[in-house]
Amino acid sequence: MSLELNDVTLTYPDGDGRLTALDRVALEVPAGTLTAVVGPSGSGKSSLLAVAATLIRPDSGTVVVDGTATRGLGARRLAELRRRRIGIVFQQANLPASLTAAEQLQVMAQIDGRSPRRARPRALELLEAVGLSGQADRRPHQLSGGQRQRVNIARALMNQPNVLLVDEPTSALDHERGAAVIDLIARMTREEGTATVLVTHDRAHLGEADRVAEMADGRLRLPVPAE
Repeated sequence: MSLELNDVTLTYPDGDGRLTALDRVALEVPAGTLTAVVGPSGSGKSSLLAVAATLIRPDSGTVVVDGTATRGLGARRLAELRRRRIGIVFQQANLPASLTAAEQLQVMAQIDGRSPRRARPRALELLEAVGLSGQADRRPHQLSGGQRQRVNIARALMNQPNVLLVDEPTSALDHERGAAVIDLIARMTREEGTATVLVTHDRAHLGEADRVAEMADGRLRLPVPAE
């Protein structure tokens, strides 16, 4: 497994007590597969992603990324793990306005201490893979919403992560573009061999998922039928 969550519980302060965001969640995602997690707002989907991304430490349980147990790791080691093994596709693309599509990807290599110039072939290869080979030198304002989300996906894959975490990628897209983005994520999951978790409240485009799990009141149930 490239991603494992074992008996993970997460709580937050809530007045005099604590609110349970994740309740003994267990999830295993093999490399090259896509697990979609559905559920209403407040069900725990965002908390699940944050814990899987090592951005929040759970109260109990373990998170294992590509064979590395994250419990007990310091901030620097976790930051390195995120940089090199975890790709995150945020709900909003948040692409710096001054950078071209290719530069959005190249800067990820620079953050990892590598030469942006030498990383350009990888950036161009990914842009071609997501259908943007002709848009490499365009800036965000010159791209459509769907194209910006494709850059967002390519950027998350730039450092060849083992785990890909995707947060509501279709929320700002119409039905047709949303379906195309989900299909793209499924294809890139298989081509890049990532263990992918996609959270969404939209059940309309999940036919490409290998499994569909449902969050409710912090508990994860899987599998449920894809629609």
